[in-house]
Amino acid sequence: MPALLKQFGPLKNPDHPLLALGLEGSANKLGAGVIKHAPDGSSMVLSNVRHTYITPPGEGFQPRDTALHHRQWAFKVIREALDSAGISLSDLDCICYTKGPGMGAPLQSVALIARTLSLLHDKPLVGVNHCVGHIEMGREITGAKNPVVLYVSGGNTQVIAYSRQCYRIFGETLDIAVGNCLDRFARVLNLSNSPSPGYNIEQEAKRGKRLVSLPYTTKGMDISLSGILTAIEAYTQDKRFRPDGLPKFTDDQDIITPADLCFSLQETVFSMLVEITERAMAHIGSKEVLIVGGVGCNERLQEMMGIMARERDGQVFATDERFCIDNGIMIAQAGLLGYRMGMTTPLTKSTCTQRIEIKFDRFRTDEVHVTWRA
Repeated sequence: MPALLKQFGPLKNPDHPLLALGLEGSANKLGAGVIKHAPDGSSMVLSNVRHTYITPPGEGFQPRDTALHHRQWAFKVIREALDSAGISLSDLDCICYTKGPGMGAPLQSVALIARTLSLLHDKPLVGVNHCVGHIEMGREITGAKNPVVLYVSGGNTQVIAYSRQCYRIFGETLDIAVGNCLDRFARVLNLSNSPSPGYNIEQEAKRGKRLVSLPYTTKGMDISLSGILTAIEAYTQDKRFRPDGLPKFTDDQDIITPADLCFSLQETVFSMLVEITERAMAHIGSKEVLIVGGVGCNERLQEMMGIMARERDGQVFATDERFCIDNGIMIAQAGLLGYRMGMTTPLTKSTCTQRIEIKFDRFRTDEVHVTWRA
């Protein structure tokens, strides 16, 4: 068990409902949510509030500016979450926050807010792994029992399966995450960052008709995406590329449009994800796939995964943007599950763990002791 989690004795069947506030801020979304667990273990989402830091088209979000956004919006988002839930801070049993992985400065801002609330209102803290938060919220909302999990977001791309109180990573990206790949190409095309660059890539892709050739890079259970990003960016310098999607001459039919490139990027990358997910399903004999993370909202990814699952007499589980995109309620859910098992984070350990690179992630999904599952 990681040192940050201390066992105090389980509360598997408390004699009263438990309430938790979850705070998420590992990237450009600041979220706060309140969840209630009944004594029998059933849960109810009482509120789920989120505010996103959006930059101009063609620009990404920087850690310092994102942290400033979180500090500026924290009071309003938390207050709205509490008011929507109809409770006060004194009613809470614990305060849960994202410990990592993520961007250092935003994580530190949210950890500071969580510590302050904990001290002011004498509430225990629970540090939560961001990835496990996605998984537990997905399981709770969809009802998936023991699925292979495809976790796809701006900072993570992993294929995961549960075994012996641990979420085991079967495969992952070797370089950049799929959400990062999509976001960076959206900046090349100067697409809007509202509501998100990945969403606007998806809408462009629906109008695409031409599939251009791109590297297909699966390496066993792992994938590589940096080469695909380089190749797709190169097409924007091709003489056939038309940024406005219109031919220069009436007989100019051999053109490549931004929609074609978005379509090609999605089809190639999602095919790779489907392949490694299917391989994991075959390995563990599962017929369930749960897609979590911000990219999990993508309808084309869900469609392609559904085709594969049906061919295996299986089923795909996914949620909408309320629970796929980073949010506070997923942190509250995972944190309260741990709290019921006696897990809390001492104030002296209430730090956060920044991701340096994917291969040097300091708080990986498979480092969490999942005590609440048999």
